[in-house]
Amino acid sequence: MPQIIPIKELRNTTEISRICHENDEPIFVTKNGYGDMVLMSMETYERKMARAELFSKIAEGEEDVRKGNFIASDSVFKSLRKEFFETEV
Repeated sequence: MPQIIPIKELRNTTEISRICHENDEPIFVTKNGYGDMVLMSMETYERKMARAELFSKIAEGEEDVRKGNFIASDSVFKSLRKEFFETEV
């Protein structure tokens, strides 16, 4: 469940840091009752960015498949076998 705090609570940096690391979720900061910022631990941020990048790559691959921009697997494996397993004597 997301945690929401008013901006004036940012004075207690040690407690905010503890909450970020314990909950592994972002903290939403409000100013005058409206959303203003989001705080999270570096670990949470890096994990979310890696996940976003992965989803982007998957979407890119799916788009390539929709457009027919791919090579059939049997052709790829045949080429790899020829390159790496067939030796010239």
